[in-house]
Amino acid sequence: MHRVTPAGQRIVVGVDGSTSSEQALRWAVTQARLTGAPVDAVICWTLPTVYGRAPMSVDRELGRAAAKVLDQVVARTFGGVRPEEVRTTALPGNAAEVLVERSRGADLLVVGNRGRGGFGAALLGSVSQYCVQHAPCPVVVLREGAG
Repeated sequence: MHRVTPAGQRIVVGVDGSTSSEQALRWAVTQARLTGAPVDAVICWTLPTVYGRAPMSVDRELGRAAAKVLDQVVARTFGGVRPEEVRTTALPGNAAEVLVERSRGADLLVVGNRGRGGFGAALLGSVSQYCVQHAPCPVVVLREGAG
């Protein structure tokens, strides 16, 4: 049976390869199956800080590498079978800002509580904290070990 997705209905999920982002991705897919919404899995990257500007080829290579990591995370999270609900996007920029921007018009933004950086004792990482404060839609934050 093919589901018809209402215009604009979608779930955005931030993925960085951390355990909590994998849990967020699993949760988002479960929710998508209940609602019929597609899942936009988003990974972000930034250029390393260097003197001057990097050549465009560096931008392209970083984008390809991020897309490959995202595909690997999706495959690992779902045992090698990519769910039909999942669409992947690799974008340059600050993860928090990109996720908030991508969530405009979405029904839901899903993130893990802690990513790859920061302080282990923090309840929320900087990305999840920013998303909760600035996203234009409801935000679900998945704790590591939950969901």
